[in-house]
Order: sequence, then C-alpha cells, then structure tokens
Amino acid sequence: MASTKPGQRKLQILQALASMLEQPKGEKITTAALAARLDVSEAALYRHFASKAQMFEGLIDFIESSVFGLINQIAENEQGGVDQAHAVLQMLLGFAANNPGMTRVLIGDALVNEDERLQLRMNQFYDKVELACKQSLRLAVTQGHGQEADVAARASLLVAYVVGRWHRYAKSGFRHNPTEGTALQISLLLAA
Repeated sequence: MASTKPGQRKLQILQALASMLEQPKGEKITTAALAARLDVSEAALYRHFASKAQMFEGLIDFIESSVFGLINQIAENEQGGVDQAHAVLQMLLGFAANNPGMTRVLIGDALVNEDERLQLRMNQFYDKVELACKQSLRLAVTQGHGQEADVAARASLLVAYVVGRWHRYAKSGFRHNPTEGTALQISLLLAA
C-alpha cells in the first residue's frame, strides 16, 4: 500500500472490508484482521479512518450513493409508476446479489456490536427507500393502478419483501440469489 495515493488507500481499505464481509461465516471483523489482510499496521488504517465505525460509514456512503443514484435514474427513465416500483425492487435485489459484503451491512449483520449510529443510519436508508416506493406507487395511482389509501402499506410491504430477500441471501451463506424467481413475486406484490 506504500506506493498508492491517499485516496486510493482509503478505497483499498473499504474494498478489503467489503471483501471480508463476503465470508459466509459472518464473523466479527477486527481492525487487526483488516490490517493483516492488507499487510499493514493497524496504525496505518487509523491514518485514513478515525475509527472502525468511520470505515463502515464509508461502506454506507457507497451503498447510499449507488442505490439512490440508480433510483433517480429509474424515476427519470420509467414513465409508469408500477414499472418504476418494479425496477426499483429488482435493482435493490440485484445490488445485493452483486455486492454480498454490502448485503451484510444492508441487513445490519455487520453492524452488530458497532457504533449504534451506524444502524440508525441504515434505518434512515430503509425510510428513504420506502419513500421512493411511495412516490412510484403514488404515480401508479394517478395512472389508474391501486388506491391512494394503500400506498403507505404497500410501500412498507415492498421494503419488507426486499429486506427479507436480503436476509435469506446473507443467511444462506450467499447461496440463495436474491433475484431468483422475483419477477413473478414482485408482479404479485404490485398487482392492483
């Protein structure tokens, strides 16, 4: 790591942390283990991050910027509210499938025994995802699909479905792909 630029070092640390989170056993990650993986001292980690919580915040930043950037693209590209909601759910499930380590952050597994603000931040993430679902469902109502009175309950159900698929994926040791068989399930959830 000595020959890399400071910004690249931070990224390398986050990539190593995410890679360690991909291990199916889901053991607690220590800064000592992370430093050993990168073949650096723990002090070298702390030159780039003030704490392990700050490292996890870096992963959460990545999750948020990726997911909400994609949600914004979906909102711009999909004219139908039902199509938007369907695309958002597929994207959330695909994001987990492509980023198994991040899935452990998404479901909070990796945050157990860490600073409680990390789990609070993930709870805010869920709220924002639910809000995006509500917006798509409200658009669908204006297009003749569903009823306004059902929007909040349906959005909550959609988020619970996604989180459940994430949990199953992580708890199976990343064997049960969260996108498998979901097209019909999502269609059923979005049926008016």
